[in-house]
Amino acid sequence: MKKSVINLGILFILVICSGQLLAQTSYKLKTIVIDAGHGGKDPGCSGKFSKEKHVALAVSLELGRIIKENLPGVKVIYTRKTDTFIELHERANIANKNNADLFISIHCNAGPHYFRGSETYAMGLHKTRGNLDVAIRENESILQEENYLDNYEGFDPSSTEGYILFSLMQNAYLANSLNIANKIELQFKNRINRHSRGVKQAGFLVLWKTSMPSILVELGFLTNEKEEIFLNNKKNQVYLASGIYRAIKVYKQELEQIGQE
Repeated sequence: MKKSVINLGILFILVICSGQLLAQTSYKLKTIVIDAGHGGKDPGCSGKFSKEKHVALAVSLELGRIIKENLPGVKVIYTRKTDTFIELHERANIANKNNADLFISIHCNAGPHYFRGSETYAMGLHKTRGNLDVAIRENESILQEENYLDNYEGFDPSSTEGYILFSLMQNAYLANSLNIANKIELQFKNRINRHSRGVKQAGFLVLWKTSMPSILVELGFLTNEKEEIFLNNKKNQVYLASGIYRAIKVYKQELEQIGQE
């Protein structure tokens, strides 16, 4: 355990240094990886008539279409474009191999039937039991993987202690991650009239090994009857994707303006 903590500390320092270098040399938002949560044998959470994997894919594809149409200089890469199962660590690998400047993972939430609204997460130490519960539920996808103990260095998605260690991994990109997360929630609240549950932090494996600003968007609760209807409406899916796009556009403008100063 002591050796793993030491190794994690060294890695944390390297990540911080790489993050500082990124802040000094990169001011262009050239590549965005859009990750539709779950897929294939992993349905995610379910409502009365729909599954998370389908809603996440529909909004992800719509988001990519809008970005390509309105930001032609930005390359869009999907972790999946069909109903297929992609391991969580491979989703991060896709972003890293393509030198992505932003990673956005799209999901739907689950909870008591009266819970409603969107949440956008950055990688970090959970501050409430609710945040941890969301991370545990989303991280259970690794149980569908054959070699998950090797892929995630022995991490147990049901163990609260493990979350404390790997939450440090994204600290180098935390400021930018929180920035874009806040912009998305503002768009949902002010432009789409969605109930926003705010910007939060928790330990999501899909964000763990990404080497760029990364966020996870919970569009709403499939376990809420009204929200499930809303989330499955094609027009509303376009609204949600448009809200995320507008947040990205403002974030991109701010980032590139800093580079010109």
